[in-house]
Amino acid sequence: MATLALARALNLGLRRALESDPRVVIMGEDVGKLGGVFRVTDGLQRDFGEDRVMDTPLAESGIVGTAIGMALRGLRPICEIQFDGFVFPAYDQIVNQLAKLHYRSRGTLTVPLVIRIPFGGGIGAVEHHSESPEALFAHIPGLKVVACGNAADAYTMIQQAVACDDPVIFFEPKRRYWERAEVDTDAPLDQAFPLTAARVVREGRDVTLLAYGPSVKLALDAAAAAAEEGREIEVIDVRSLSPLDFHTISSSVSRTGRCVVVHEAPVFLGFGAELAARITESCFYRLEAPVLRVGGFSIPYPPSRLEEHYLPDVDKILDAVDRTFSY
Repeated sequence: MATLALARALNLGLRRALESDPRVVIMGEDVGKLGGVFRVTDGLQRDFGEDRVMDTPLAESGIVGTAIGMALRGLRPICEIQFDGFVFPAYDQIVNQLAKLHYRSRGTLTVPLVIRIPFGGGIGAVEHHSESPEALFAHIPGLKVVACGNAADAYTMIQQAVACDDPVIFFEPKRRYWERAEVDTDAPLDQAFPLTAARVVREGRDVTLLAYGPSVKLALDAAAAAAEEGREIEVIDVRSLSPLDFHTISSSVSRTGRCVVVHEAPVFLGFGAELAARITESCFYRLEAPVLRVGGFSIPYPPSRLEEHYLPDVDKILDAVDRTFSY
């Protein structure tokens, strides 16, 4: 076991992927000599060369379009999008090409491409640097969409994503890059927790709290605070938004009878809406209260001095938990 920051765990996971498969290449803005804005790719170009860790022009559509061609020719590219809001110039390539090529070719073509996207707020940045666009990608058939929430998952999930033959949108919680956790860097990848499975990270009996990415730690903090008042919250890290491990979620909600979903994206048409709808359909006769959602307001991301009012926090989560007991 090693105690690693999430960014360092990603770095080691990428290093392992490069070592394990000569077809793996990394490309993006400043990923080489600089090592990435968040230093996630630090040292990789030095050790693997400019042919495998490539600095690109500032052109997200070109980065992703080129990577699609490389994947079709047998490589396994990993694209870094510097900040979440920068991905939209490449949205056309992702939605109309990357997501559809396997289906369009009747399974003849595979596009093993990973697109890494640091997402979410909490770092004092401005709009285009603090977005949460995960629902826009989870809505598109043909893409796998996952989000790591801690260093241990980051280390294994990035390797699993690279090894996957499907295109993977890999969301990284930038506000958690410097938080540390124990990581087993010696565990075989084939024995790791499945990439597309949700994980119960804290057991409880009173309420199910669903979170992913940057909100997982927040959910755990809320559960710890609630425990001091005698209320047991079960926290589930959703991890995979598409495909969704709904069995783990429904099993928990059917037992607790109450559910709160938390994410940083706006509540309106956010990913929590899909979770709430499916839980209501499948667990209706087990629910003691409506599924409640905690998230951002339906506004563009605010200036940094206002983001603490925009983002979910422990008090907002606990307020939602209390409301589930008022019905």
